[in-house]
Amino acid sequence: MKGIDQLRAGVAGAGFIGAVHVDALRRLGVEVLGVVDSTPERARAKGIAPAYESFEALLDDDRVDVLHLATPNHLHYPLAKQALEAGKHVVCEKPLAVTSEQSAELVELAERSGLVHCTNFNLRFYPLVQEAHERVRAGAVGQVWNVHGGYLQDWLALPTDWNWRLEPEKAGELRAVGDIGSHWMDMTQFVTGLRIVEVLADLSTAIPVRRRPKGEVETFASADDVEREDAAMSTEDIAHILLRYDNGARGSLVLSQVSMGRKNSLRFEIDGSAGAIAWDAERNEELWLGHRDRPSETLLRNAALMHPTAAARTHLPAAHAEGYADTFRELYRAVYADVARGGPSDEPDYPTFRDGHVENVLCDAVALSNRERRWVEVTEL
Repeated sequence: MKGIDQLRAGVAGAGFIGAVHVDALRRLGVEVLGVVDSTPERARAKGIAPAYESFEALLDDDRVDVLHLATPNHLHYPLAKQALEAGKHVVCEKPLAVTSEQSAELVELAERSGLVHCTNFNLRFYPLVQEAHERVRAGAVGQVWNVHGGYLQDWLALPTDWNWRLEPEKAGELRAVGDIGSHWMDMTQFVTGLRIVEVLADLSTAIPVRRRPKGEVETFASADDVEREDAAMSTEDIAHILLRYDNGARGSLVLSQVSMGRKNSLRFEIDGSAGAIAWDAERNEELWLGHRDRPSETLLRNAALMHPTAAARTHLPAAHAEGYADTFRELYRAVYADVARGGPSDEPDYPTFRDGHVENVLCDAVALSNRERRWVEVTEL
């Protein structure tokens, strides 16, 4: 059995999220042998790791134990398939694929291969999300009745904001739902231990025509002085979704990528027969605990006051803030522990390709519900 610091990785995609993968791996002691991007020149220009000449060159490198996919969505399926066939363990950004047919095939290939496979739902690994999971599992809220919240951002709030996620041929049929809604649905299912079984969705495109730059633009980069052209939008800026969970609990979710001032506000609240729990990614060091007959509480991240499983995911003293980048490190700590053992655990403590497929199917249900303006049972799909 190898130690984590003896394992080596390669990363496909050298943009914003690829750089986050590389940083998290290095903080774990994993050697990043190199990155590959659309061209070798682009990969070298990023300067985050040595550049492979091609994806095939990365696959052919026998030193690479794990392949990380941080590319646009439409490349996840073909690249993950090639990586599994080459015998590489795979960490794939969400969505696992742009269709549920593709994600189902990847689940089958991955489970048959005996290789470790992970869908990158890193937000589960905020320490206080882990704490919420443990408290709900221990009965702190009693029977779960109500799950509500949203995921609000403003990075696409102007007609001149542009990113490849606005292009359905690269990102898929859904945008706000697939990009951020999948995180919220995965997180609330993880925290509650329940499955979403039915949805009623209403999607809206607030900016029907955007001003697309004629050249390439990086995610979150400013592009004020570029030539532009009109581009009609077919994917949603906003989604309102009603949910039913498999224990009968009701849920409601509001998604938006056009909410001014909200940078990355993933919020959930869980109401039950014995209490409530709430968390917001923009105040990720706090977990609100709601009570009826005594004062409600705010638990600040503090390993000494947390469940041992959650405490194991936090490493700085209380009041020394941990954040987004640390969730990647902790996710990969779990994934690479299985890689070091030689294969996936019977019950992995990280999201697998199967979790990625669940979100693809839920997105299909949301799209169908919006088109047909009705409740859709997930089993229909």
